[in-house]
Amino acid sequence: MWIAVMYLWAINTLTLLAFGWDKLRARRRKRRVPKRRLLWLAALGGGPGAVVGRWIFRHKTRKGRFSAWLFAILIVQAAACYAAFTYLPPLLG
Repeated sequence: MWIAVMYLWAINTLTLLAFGWDKLRARRRKRRVPKRRLLWLAALGGGPGAVVGRWIFRHKTRKGRFSAWLFAILIVQAAACYAAFTYLPPLLG
């Protein structure tokens, strides 16, 4: 259980930092972090970190397709968490 918590902590921190790095690079007109990489970080468990990163840095907030993909990832992750906490404990105990 603790391994999963540490993984989620790490991936969300990494995703938040990636959004901050991309925003910094955008302001300086330098090479950016690809949108695909940001979405992959979110899909690997960093969805909450991505949403917080968008909010803190006000980054990628007007990108419609990016937002749709990000919130689809969040919905799938929320459903997986719900299923894990609802159905997994009776199977283990």
